[in-house]
Amino acid sequence: MHFAPIEQAREFLAANPDIEMIELFILDANGVPRGKLLHREELLAVYESGRPLPSTILGLTLHGEDVENSGLVWDVGDIDCRAYPLEGSLVRLPWRRIPTAAVQVSMHPSAGLPAAVADPRHVLLRVIEALKADGYHPVMACELEFYLLDQQRDGQGRPQPALDADGGRPRSTQVYGLRELEQIEPFLADLYAACKAQGIPARTAISEYAPGQVEITLEHGDALLAMDQAVRYKRIVKGVAHQHGMQACFMAKPFDHLAGTGMHLHVSLADADGNNLFASEDPAGTPLLRQAVGGMLAALLDSLLLFCPNANSYRRFQANSYAPLAPTWGIDNRTVSLRVPGGPAPTRHIEHRICGADANPYLAAAALLGAVHHGLRQQLDPGAPVEGNGYAQATELLPTDWLSSLQALERSAWARDTFGADFLGVYLAVKRAEYRQFMAEVGEQDWRWYLTQA
Repeated sequence: MHFAPIEQAREFLAANPDIEMIELFILDANGVPRGKLLHREELLAVYESGRPLPSTILGLTLHGEDVENSGLVWDVGDIDCRAYPLEGSLVRLPWRRIPTAAVQVSMHPSAGLPAAVADPRHVLLRVIEALKADGYHPVMACELEFYLLDQQRDGQGRPQPALDADGGRPRSTQVYGLRELEQIEPFLADLYAACKAQGIPARTAISEYAPGQVEITLEHGDALLAMDQAVRYKRIVKGVAHQHGMQACFMAKPFDHLAGTGMHLHVSLADADGNNLFASEDPAGTPLLRQAVGGMLAALLDSLLLFCPNANSYRRFQANSYAPLAPTWGIDNRTVSLRVPGGPAPTRHIEHRICGADANPYLAAAALLGAVHHGLRQQLDPGAPVEGNGYAQATELLPTDWLSSLQALERSAWARDTFGADFLGVYLAVKRAEYRQFMAEVGEQDWRWYLTQA
């Protein structure tokens, strides 16, 4: 674990004399940033000796509630655990009224115990180090979809698309529409500027498959750095959207009749010199690529909860919706779960299409790379790639409910070996608490279905 040297903080403060406040944050298992708001004069101490954070901060539900049987509450007296800043994470937040910067921290491997076992970034780092020990250097990129919503609900209290530059609301699906991007140009201009200032390689923007839905791709690179960038990118999108009177929504399925939001993960493996080990003139890639696909297919069910962590995540899975349903792979085929895109041989890689935009990037990447490593070690054969309509040819479907995926992760020996029993103990305790709370809640859908008919 490499933390940032104090010189980075000194240089930042010298270059930004107007900064008054520092947002210190750590990402929990649900992908929620949690932390503290510090004054400028407190920053150097964080770099010198870390910052104490309660053990419970990495064992909370999505709503920020303690999970007593996580092992991070009463068992350890909600002990303080030391977190330290990450390299390159100290950046300005240009959308804040008070001049503010943010710094991302992670738990120290020893001084951060017991919370360190639940730190999602640690989980990914261990998986990456295991791959590197065998000579494989993972390269990844992230595509994140999101909706731009109005901060005000409609007359029925439902979310609605944000107003565009002409004062209207997008009502129709205009996938790849250029006018739709033009209508949100002020937002995009500030978003790209903020990404540039923070060193986030935001690239192509497209209007996606629903009114108000946008996707922006991030450039590929070192797997850990790529996921760091994805985490910070989501915070930028939300912050800039709020500045423009909008809400950026990464919920997997915010509308029943519109497309869900995904997080497509792109992965390849390089050698120590940076050469792509998947590169081949064959569109199906090298034998190593096919073994990686075999591992990803074999571990798909066991890792599904990390790709689709919430009840709402499973509403995204509908036939012919570009959200794949089955353990399938194919060459340049968007109806399968694992796609090998076309392109020149040096760019050969795998696109993982199952993940929802609501997933924690660290945990999703850890699950993907852990499965890749499993496929390489076992030399797994993925079978023939699917040609044509993968939805129609699927002979085995993934479960489309939260409980089934929770149980699959719980009983998985592969997951215990890959992620560690300590992490799984905390994560599953949190998810079980959320499941019980969600299922106990009675609301409008229950009344509409059963109030007069049961």
